[in-house]
Amino acid sequence: MSKIKINKLTNANVYLNGVNLLGRAEEVTLPQIKHKMSEHKGLGMVGSAEFFSGIDKLECKIKWNSLYPEVLQDSANPYTSTMIQVRASLETYNGLGKIEEVPATAFIMGTFKEFPMGTIKPQDNAEYETQMSVTYAKLVVNGQDIFEIDVLENIYKVGSKDILSNFRRNIGA
Repeated sequence: MSKIKINKLTNANVYLNGVNLLGRAEEVTLPQIKHKMSEHKGLGMVGSAEFFSGIDKLECKIKWNSLYPEVLQDSANPYTSTMIQVRASLETYNGLGKIEEVPATAFIMGTFKEFPMGTIKPQDNAEYETQMSVTYAKLVVNGQDIFEIDVLENIYKVGSKDILSNFRRNIGA
């Protein structure tokens, strides 16, 4: 029996406000969770250390493979949040071949901050890339929450652990 397990995630589908957009997105760049760290140094310390102080802004980009008016209508309004769902199938392989295939879903909510008029080239399909400022992100794999971040509600969960519960209680939220 092989000890090595290799995960492959090679395709996905995009939903915009619950509408299935199968085959319309060419590429999705999900938000990168980047922890802000603040440096601490003091007398008597041989060095300095960094500690968590928040989360940097979250962004999502989607490259569309053509002009889709319903997508551009949603992305044109800077006052309305949009829910994006990216659904994928995570495959696991070992020496015997594919041994498991489970759902992996990213939930994103935010406001589009860029929407394109498009890039048009001769004998080439037009490309459209939208960029979103994200306020909510959640990743679920095989029904298990991996993380959940809601910057407007001060929620940051890793697995089932709410790592900001004391912070919210301490500030009276």
